Amino acid sequence: MAVQNVDITTADGVADAYLARPDDQPHPGVLFIMDAFGLRPTIGEMIERIAADGYVVLAPNVFYRAGRSPVVPMPDLSDPDQRAGFFGKLRPLIEQLTPERIEADATAYLDYLAEAAGPGPVALSGYCMGARVGWRIATAMPDRVAALAGFHAGGLVTDDPDSPHNSAGEIDAELYFGFADQDPSMSAEQIATLERTLEEAGARYRSEVYKGAQHGYTMADTAAYDEPSRERHFRELRSLLDRAFAS
Repeated sequence: MAVQNVDITTADGVADAYLARPDDQPHPGVLFIMDAFGLRPTIGEMIERIAADGYVVLAPNVFYRAGRSPVVPMPDLSDPDQRAGFFGKLRPLIEQLTPERIEADATAYLDYLAEAAGPGPVALSGYCMGARVGWRIATAMPDRVAALAGFHAGGLVTDDPDSPHNSAGEIDAELYFGFADQDPSMSAEQIATLERTLEEAGARYRSEVYKGAQHGYTMADTAAYDEPSRERHFRELRSLLDRAFAS
């Protein structure tokens, strides 16, 4: 099962993307939302594995406005200077993903999936900042999203009035979160606030902290990679997808 490179026409240009599917038949669609490091071989490996369970999986380059992948090539992150420069280049790209742009892009992504996979709601699986993007999509398009999974998610709870958690009542999808242990971008206090908000909203969700796992634990090409946590992530995602698309 080969991963294809595809292009998706959006309101603001053309987004390059990876597409994986088990065969040429219709299957439920999964939108895989990358981490800040972008599309790269490990993302292709992950979507190929998800597709093998019977899904059509699309992973777009959400930074496409700045160019095709790799938008910012990953340097030697063990070098402090290279690391600082890398994240300095990523920050404005992340900040450009406003809720309005995310919704406009998601319309194009989901329309593409409707053609490639078949009609009907899709599931979202987001990583790091991708979980936050997935949340925005799920709140903006509740009728098109059956499930949302977020792994080593960050920034779901902030002091900003537009913080994602404040829109919990707008989500109809079933949710699963696998947070990283001692993650500065999603502290224990912030996780508790998110869970309380979801409870108050009557959301269907599970929230777990993967003990000993660092932010980025699913990504095999980073120092944060943790194989047991990555395997746990695949199991939990498979379970969520099974429920979301049960016939």
